[in-house]
Amino acid sequence: MFEKGSFQPVQTTKLVDDVVNQIQQKISTGTILPGDKLPPEPELMKLFNVGRSTIREAVRVLVHAGLLEKKQGFGTYLKSSPIIQEPLTHRLLRAELIEVFEARKMIELEIARLAALRHDDTDLFNMRKHLDTRDMALKQNDRELYAKSDIEFHMAVAMASKNAVIIDLYRTFTHILSDAMSKLNRNYSSHDPQSDYHEQVYESIKNGDSDQAVQSTLKILNGTLSEL
Repeated sequence: MFEKGSFQPVQTTKLVDDVVNQIQQKISTGTILPGDKLPPEPELMKLFNVGRSTIREAVRVLVHAGLLEKKQGFGTYLKSSPIIQEPLTHRLLRAELIEVFEARKMIELEIARLAALRHDDTDLFNMRKHLDTRDMALKQNDRELYAKSDIEFHMAVAMASKNAVIIDLYRTFTHILSDAMSKLNRNYSSHDPQSDYHEQVYESIKNGDSDQAVQSTLKILNGTLSEL
């Protein structure tokens, strides 16, 4: 479970986050199982090639997140029933960008399906408004407005799902990804705005065609994923 080479030495920046992410990945994939004891601090320091303070802070983060527990005089263990108590925003900030986008992708496909089934006239009005603003911004080379209206269009689709939990989750994912998406949107030389697919999403939702709404959304997401 814990062997030299099973972890990657971390860089000098964001040391704690890197250590936390690597341990959490081992937990998520089942390499570290409930009840398993973590190696003592000196061994972890060697495995990660970091100082004692970094290891202690990383363990503190995972204890606070509800994954690890410290037993006085015995060591640090993975909880028997680990449940993440860390705020979702904090967890997403520590994750790899591609992981966050893949998770958002799964949510967004269901959003498209529900939006086609549950939308109302107000939802359609908002989607159309943001699409029109998006198109205008593209033509005027207003990159900031384009990025903003693009996010607002997708948020309007999420609102049309009428599922408050999904809407809140999507808003959180969008907030975390907004910087990366804005950078893509501003870089017109390599970024494909995929306007036709966005129009297809709108028309599919308007027509109540949930299957086509999902397929058009998937085309947008796959294109963005390849850019990321």
